Amino acid sequence: MQQERPSRSSVSAVDRPTLDSSITAATQALIDCQRSDGHWVFELEADSTIPAEYVLLRHYLDEPLDPTIEEKFAVYLRRQQGAHGGWPLFHDGDFDMSASIKAYFALKMIGDSADAAHMVRAREAILSRGGAKQSNVFTRILLALYGVMNWTSIPVMPVEIMLLPRWFPFHLSKISYWGRTVIVPLLVLQALKPLARNRRGVTIDELFLENPRDIGPPERAPHQNAGWFALFRVIDVILRTAEPWFPVSLRQRAIARAVDFVTERLNGDSGLGAIYPAMANSVMMFEVLGYPKDHPDAVMARAAIDKLVVVNDHEAYCQPCVSPVWDTGLACHALLESGDDAAALSVRRGLQWLLPKQVLAVKGDWAARRPDVRPGGWAFQYANAHYPDLDDTAMVVMALDRMRKRQPTRDYETAIARAREWIEGLLSRNGGWGAFDADNTYYYLNNIPFADHGALLDPPTEDVTARCISMLAQLGERPDANPMLRAAVDYLRDTQLRDGSWYGRWGMNYIYGTWSALCALNAAGVKPDSDLVRQAADWLAGIQNPDGGWGEDGTSYKLGYRGYERAPSTASQTAWALLGLMAAGRTDDEAVARGIAYLARTQNQDGFWTEPRFTATGFPRVFYLRYHGYRRYFPLWALARYRTLKSGNSRAVAFGM
Repeated sequence: MQQERPSRSSVSAVDRPTLDSSITAATQALIDCQRSDGHWVFELEADSTIPAEYVLLRHYLDEPLDPTIEEKFAVYLRRQQGAHGGWPLFHDGDFDMSASIKAYFALKMIGDSADAAHMVRAREAILSRGGAKQSNVFTRILLALYGVMNWTSIPVMPVEIMLLPRWFPFHLSKISYWGRTVIVPLLVLQALKPLARNRRGVTIDELFLENPRDIGPPERAPHQNAGWFALFRVIDVILRTAEPWFPVSLRQRAIARAVDFVTERLNGDSGLGAIYPAMANSVMMFEVLGYPKDHPDAVMARAAIDKLVVVNDHEAYCQPCVSPVWDTGLACHALLESGDDAAALSVRRGLQWLLPKQVLAVKGDWAARRPDVRPGGWAFQYANAHYPDLDDTAMVVMALDRMRKRQPTRDYETAIARAREWIEGLLSRNGGWGAFDADNTYYYLNNIPFADHGALLDPPTEDVTARCISMLAQLGERPDANPMLRAAVDYLRDTQLRDGSWYGRWGMNYIYGTWSALCALNAAGVKPDSDLVRQAADWLAGIQNPDGGWGEDGTSYKLGYRGYERAPSTASQTAWALLGLMAAGRTDDEAVARGIAYLARTQNQDGFWTEPRFTATGFPRVFYLRYHGYRRYFPLWALARYRTLKSGNSRAVAFGM
């Protein structure tokens, strides 16, 4: 961990030399992180489940193991253990049953004794909360693959789902991109029911209060409607009875369809869906189908997973995915805000790297809902052509647009036009935008027994909608002249909460959503003195921490949320709040001065900030993220914008973000 700069008193203002020094240090540090080909990519860390699953996957496949690397994984997993004895979903979070089971299982597989003090504490924590029976569906599947639990403990998902017509109530096009890519190879595993090699013979029966082989399907999850769940449970019973009688030819055809789906979307060495759970399932699918280890598809699928592994001097872990497009786009915005020529040169190199990453030739899964729309988006990862997302695309377009305004060029015209066309084509009927699909609003599906995670869908959300508004407005559209933009602003108006905030689906949480919405409303021309903007800005100012920063953690996603709950300040969330307040016309407010002082005071000698806490979201209540880049570019962005606005003739933010 870097040491903080010499402490400055917590005053409510930062002098210009100090501000300039902070911006210069952060700017140079970010430029120094740029890769030789022009892009940025930083580590993307989730909770202990992904590293634990990676360890268990290697043992499942009976691969040759490197004891040194395994011990580094063990060191990482031990460090993540919470004071409660189990493992949380985010830094300093509450006990999570499934994360704790997987971490315990992985450590025991590596060689930690069940009698070791940390393992005893974990086991006691798990048993005191009902034991491993309380695990979620995906954890039960992992345990079934290891023979710890029977497949009867898992809701039925016949592979014949692959053959259902699109009008059927359950169809792959009706669930999210991540749901599709994870479930399709999993359907093959559920059909063929393979068993892990498990050469070491490790079991975790001691984590159960009963015989794990006697456990039935899971109970209704808290988010699920009792009536809908009861209906789907009846269907599950019927399917469980009928499945053995399905024709063999039908099953073979369904498996072939699943394999075709997977192989079409392997993305080279970026893997299926470019996300770890889907990639791991594809590897196990190829293995159970008897693919030779040297088969090109099997080799490619397996190699993609190892590209996610981070090995440091003392620890190792596996990332859930990588974020080069997101990191590069956001780094470009921060550097453009800093304003100097060296930063602009660095940005131009970053944008040149981004341009060929635009997906122009592949009509991805989004085309099931919008078949007449031309492709034109960017994906989050190095390669994921079937799944570009609107958030990345809007953010990249705004960076391209800012650069062409700073240094006039026609190099970006075609890319911007195609991206705008694609985003406009994926507007949902309610005026909002989802991340990957349009109108993915089949909410009843979150009640199927398999969907106990509550994250099966990709409906429109406030933060993605705000990003698309920001893009269109930055490109010159206005709500009074553009019905699409007017509908999107109305969507934000309708989704604002009574306290003035907005929900944040992909960032944590109401601070992120409110920052996004305020930037969008400013870009769209909504006045700072409007009730919509004023209430949101008042809310942000009202939740500032005594140290001048802002913070929020994953508990804000709980079903019983009743308003903001204070959490320790972080650099990235402080930056979001500051950017939101400045977009709302509050640059001269005391809250902004105190927030800027917080960032200047907590900056490290290396130009960056220390941020161990998670500030991003994969799936609310299920999966959270720590972007290692957030502490590098967001604080710089806020500091540089503050300097620009305080030194200029106008306090109005001129860009969409």
